[in-house]
Amino acid sequence: MLAAKRRLAECLHIITRTKTSLCFARRPSNFTAVRSRSQDFRGRRSIKKTKTPSSGADDKPRLSRRTFTRSHKKFLHIIDQEISKLEKSLRHSEFPEFAKNLRQTFRSWDRKTELPLLTTLREAHNEKRAAGGLNGLQMQIHYLFHGHLANRSHSKSDIVDQKMLADLRFPVDWYPATREIQRSIHLHVGPTNSGKTYQALKRLEKAKSGIYAGPLRLLAHEVYMRLNNKGIPCHLVTGDQRVIKEGEGIDIASCTVEMVPLNQDVEVAIIDEIQMIGHESRGWAWTQALLGLKAKEVHLCGEARTIPLIRELTTLMGDKLEVHHYERLSPLETMNESLEGSLTKVQKGDCIVAFSRMEINAMKFAIESQTKKRVAIIYGDLPPEIRAQQARLFNDPNNDYDFLVASDAIGMGLNLNISRIVFHSSLKKQGRNFKTRIADDQIKQIGGRAGRYRVSLQTKDEGASQEMQHDAVPKPAGLVTSLETEDFAHIIQGMHSAPTPVMTAGILPPSDIVSHFAAYFPPDTPFGYLLLRIHELARIHPRFHTCNLKDQAKIAGIIEPVKNLTIMDRLTLTAAPVPRTDKKGKVCRAFAQCIANNGGGSLLEIQELNLSILDIKDDKSPEYQCALEGLHKSLTLYLWLGYRFEGIFRSRAMALYVQGLIRERIEECLAHREGKKTKKKREGQKVHAGHISNGKPPNGGDGGPNKRRDSVLPPKAGFARPTQQPMDNIVDLNYLRNKVSENRPHEATA
Repeated sequence: MLAAKRRLAECLHIITRTKTSLCFARRPSNFTAVRSRSQDFRGRRSIKKTKTPSSGADDKPRLSRRTFTRSHKKFLHIIDQEISKLEKSLRHSEFPEFAKNLRQTFRSWDRKTELPLLTTLREAHNEKRAAGGLNGLQMQIHYLFHGHLANRSHSKSDIVDQKMLADLRFPVDWYPATREIQRSIHLHVGPTNSGKTYQALKRLEKAKSGIYAGPLRLLAHEVYMRLNNKGIPCHLVTGDQRVIKEGEGIDIASCTVEMVPLNQDVEVAIIDEIQMIGHESRGWAWTQALLGLKAKEVHLCGEARTIPLIRELTTLMGDKLEVHHYERLSPLETMNESLEGSLTKVQKGDCIVAFSRMEINAMKFAIESQTKKRVAIIYGDLPPEIRAQQARLFNDPNNDYDFLVASDAIGMGLNLNISRIVFHSSLKKQGRNFKTRIADDQIKQIGGRAGRYRVSLQTKDEGASQEMQHDAVPKPAGLVTSLETEDFAHIIQGMHSAPTPVMTAGILPPSDIVSHFAAYFPPDTPFGYLLLRIHELARIHPRFHTCNLKDQAKIAGIIEPVKNLTIMDRLTLTAAPVPRTDKKGKVCRAFAQCIANNGGGSLLEIQELNLSILDIKDDKSPEYQCALEGLHKSLTLYLWLGYRFEGIFRSRAMALYVQGLIRERIEECLAHREGKKTKKKREGQKVHAGHISNGKPPNGGDGGPNKRRDSVLPPKAGFARPTQQPMDNIVDLNYLRNKVSENRPHEATA
C-alpha cells in the first residue's frame, strides 16, 4: 500500500508541476468575475464581483472555516462521482486501486497546506465542453491514471531515454540544410503605418524567387493580388486554399506563416509581424520560418521590441543581421477625454473596438438607431471575404457607412481608413466567467490603426494594406480614446507605456520526436497525455518557450475515441483549425472517423455538417447568421484536411461552392439588419448565389468597393452553373450531388 501511494504521489507531482495545464491556464491576477453561486465552490455569495490590480492582501475574499469546509466537501463529492463514471467507462483492472488511493489523498488532506492537484482539478471542472465524451475533470483524472501506469511500467533507463527525446534546447540544429547557408537577415522595425512591409516587398518584387509569409490569410491574399497586378506571377498557398499559377519559372509564393515551404531554395523571404514569435500558442510558426527558411536574404518586419531576441537568435544561427528603423508616416495622438458613454459624439471615420460578438452587434444597433447612419462590422468569426467586403464599404467615402464596429481582428491585415479608435471597454473576456485587462502591447497595436494613410479607391491593387501601397495621400493625425470614462485611464496608459520586450521564441517538438516518444507507451495511451508528458520532460533553451498546448489537448480529447488513427494522423488533426462553434467536437470527430476509415469523406455523406440550414429561407436573425458562420468554418476545416488527406476528402470544389452560398447568405443577413431589401432585382442580370452571369458588377459601371468576387469556382471547374435560380434561393443538395459527383473540377486552383 505504501509503495502504491508513493508511486501515485510521484505521478501527481509530474502532472501538477507543469506550468501550462492541458485543460486551462491559471486565472490572471487582475480579472472581473461574473459567476453564479452554483458555479462557485468557494462559497462567494455575490453574483458579480470585480477585482482590480492591487498589492494589498486585504483585497482577497476571506472565507469562513464553515463555508470553506462545505465547498470542499461538495467538490470532493463531484470528484468521487466523476471517478465512478470513469471507472465504469474504462473498465481497467488497475483503475480501482488508483481510484482508492486518489480518494484517500483528498480525504487525508488537512487543508493547512496547498494541494496543487486540487487546484488543477477545479480549473478542469470549469471546462464544460465535451471532448471525446469526457468533460474537463474526467479527462484530467484520466491523464492522472495513465501517468500512474507509466510510472509503474517504465524503468529508469526508459525515463532517461524519454528525457533525451524531450531535449529541445537546440532547435537551431533541427534545420541542418539551412545552417549550411550564410544568410543575411534584415530586420525592419517601426510602429504601425511606418512603411516597413512596403520596403521589404519592394525587394521581393526585384527577386527571381521568393516567399512572403504573413500571419493571416487576408495578408497573404493582399500580397498575392499586389504582385500579380504588377505583372509578377505569384502563387497563393494557405491552409485551406492553393492557387498555383501556370507557367514555367514562377518561383514566388505568398503564404501564411504556418505554410512556409522549408525545403525550397529562394533568393528573398519576408516574414511579417515577427513580434508574433513570442506568442504563447502560435509563436512556433514564426520560429520555424526564421530558423528553417532556405533564403539568401530574410526580411523580418515587426516591432522594435523584438531586436534583442532576434540579435541573439541570429548569433545562434551564425547569420548576419542588419536592423532598419522606420518612423510612423502619420501622427498619432491620444485625446484628453473619453466620449463619456455618449454615442452621439461618434464621428465619421470612427472605429469602436469591442471584444465579443454580442457587444459588436449591440453597438452596431445602438449607433444606427441614434445616428441613422450605417455601420460596418468586422470580427474574427466572419469569413475573410466578408471582412474584406465590410472594410471596402467603410473605406468608401461616397456611401453612408460612416462608422465601423470591430473586434481586435483589425489589429493586422486590413486596409482601414480610420480617423479615430474608440475602445468600447478595457476588459476582454477570457474563458467563460472572467474578463482581463487588455495588454498594453495590444492597445498600442489596435490604437495604431487610427490615422493611417488613405489609399485611393482607384488604385490598381485595391484592398492592399497601406504599408504595401505606393500612391498614398496623408491624413490628419489619428486619435485614440475610450467610450467610457472608467476605461480612459487604462487606455491612455497603454498607449504611452514602454513596449514589453519579446524575450523568448515559441517552439513545439517536431513530429518525429513525438512519434519516437509515443513508442514508449501502450497503444491505448491518450494522445493528450503524451503531449503533456513531453511538455513536462522538455528541456528548453532560455531564449525559447514551449507553446501552449491547450488547443491541441482539446482536439486530442475530441478525437480520442476514434480508433485506427496513427500518431501522425493525430498530430495533423491537433494542428487543424477546428472551429470554436463545434463545441461538442462532432464535426471534428466525424472528419477523424473518415481518416480512420480511409474513406467516406464526400461532403454530402458527412451528416454532422449541417448543410440543411441552407434550405432555410426568410431567416435573417443573428442566430441564423451565427450558424452560417460556424458552417463556413467547418467547411474551411474540410478544405484544410482536403490538402493533407487528398484521397479521403475529395469534394473540395463543392466545399468552395457551398462556401460561396454561405457568404451570400451572410451578406443578406448583414444587409437585412441595415434596412436593405434582401432580395434585389437587377436589370439585365441573373444572379445565382453571388455569381454574376453577364460579368458585370452588381451596381453597374466598373465595380468599386462593393464589387463581388466573380466566382467561387473557376470557369474551367468542370460543370456549368445554372442560368436560373428560384426567388427564394433554396439550395438543392441533390442537384449539387448529381452535378459534382460525376464531374469533379481541377483542384489546383481556388
